[in-house]
Amino acid sequence: MEGQVIKRKLMDILACPIDKYYPLELHIFEEKDEIVEGMIFCPKCLRWYPIRDEIPEMLPDGLREEKEELPFLRKWKNKIPKMILSEGKPFNLRGEER
Repeated sequence: MEGQVIKRKLMDILACPIDKYYPLELHIFEEKDEIVEGMIFCPKCLRWYPIRDEIPEMLPDGLREEKEELPFLRKWKNKIPKMILSEGKPFNLRGEER
């Protein structure tokens, strides 16, 4: 449980690397001792950052790969807010909505 406390406390100091907005939103998809899979979201610029294998990946757009990000969105689309799925940056599933 100690890890959860540390990860959640990290949210108290994290700001969006793009526009420096604070506070960010945390969406948890899978949790064990740590947040295993989830998403950090900036409501100002609509950017989302995946948490994979307990690691938040807060990279700038130019270092992100669509071929890695879209499968993540598809995997968790039932737990991701619809606004992020349709308008999230740098990638979203707008064209795949049914």
